Amino acid sequence: MRRLLIMMILLTGLAFTATAQFRNSNTTSSNVGTIVGPPGTDEAMANMQNDTTSVAVDSLAGFSLKRMIRGYAGKDTLTPGYMFAGAVIVPGASQMYNKDWWKLPIAYGMMGGGVYGGIAFNRKWHETGDPRFKTYRNLSYAGAGLAYWASLLDGVACYKTDASKPVPAKSTLYSVLLPGLGQINNGDWWKLPIWVGGFAACGYALHLNNMEYQRFKYIYTVDNDPNSGYNGGIPASKAEWYKDLYRKYRDYSVVSFVAVYALNIIDANVFAYMADFDVSDNIASVQLHPAIMEPAAPMLADGYALPSFGLKLDVNF
Repeated sequence: MRRLLIMMILLTGLAFTATAQFRNSNTTSSNVGTIVGPPGTDEAMANMQNDTTSVAVDSLAGFSLKRMIRGYAGKDTLTPGYMFAGAVIVPGASQMYNKDWWKLPIAYGMMGGGVYGGIAFNRKWHETGDPRFKTYRNLSYAGAGLAYWASLLDGVACYKTDASKPVPAKSTLYSVLLPGLGQINNGDWWKLPIWVGGFAACGYALHLNNMEYQRFKYIYTVDNDPNSGYNGGIPASKAEWYKDLYRKYRDYSVVSFVAVYALNIIDANVFAYMADFDVSDNIASVQLHPAIMEPAAPMLADGYALPSFGLKLDVNF
């Protein structure tokens, strides 16, 4: 179990690393080579002033709460990562930053209604014991969570950019909120079945292994109870071995699910950056031509060395 927890922490760390690698892929040739520092530093502010696009350097390294407050106050430009972090803390903050004020009553109404309904139905369930109220309670809380998630996704989708190519920050956040959506934003539609299939396989393995684990756990329990009347063909010792085996497989299924989720985020982030790469047929060229080679050896005794003729090979990437 300790090794399992360590693996899950490492895999989850990959996802957070991917979400922290937000940078501006929309810089033009006029600001290529500028020094980019963490948000809030002098280098980053200078780069933002020189940038010809509306997307600044997006990195959560050197996080500054002061800059976030200034951005929401309209005194600074927030990057998608900063805007998303603020919306996670304060629901509806991204709508405020995007100036979609009309969406706030809808978002708060749905979230507030879900929470209120959950509390009310929970009280009725405890008073009456009717299982229907328990179901209504769970659905109400789920609706409130869905409204919160939708507000985060809407904030990322409505963040205005002038980019003609995918913005890595938005693609990454899309995949964080809805796996596969970042690949769609990058134009990699063909990858969608791969990720959907990966999650489906992990979900099926989790369901199957958990079902078998519960089965052998029940056999192990009733076989050790002399009053259960169990007379099956599987003894408790063998049931215990299978119970532990399928529990381990179930845990591995959870780790696989987390790994697929993390790889989905990394894939969206990396291929959004690669959208700017030249992948044409002329990406590399090789030329062979005659050339005069300057002498590299020490001078001769009479004070000079003669150049030599040869072939020069130019390889351009």
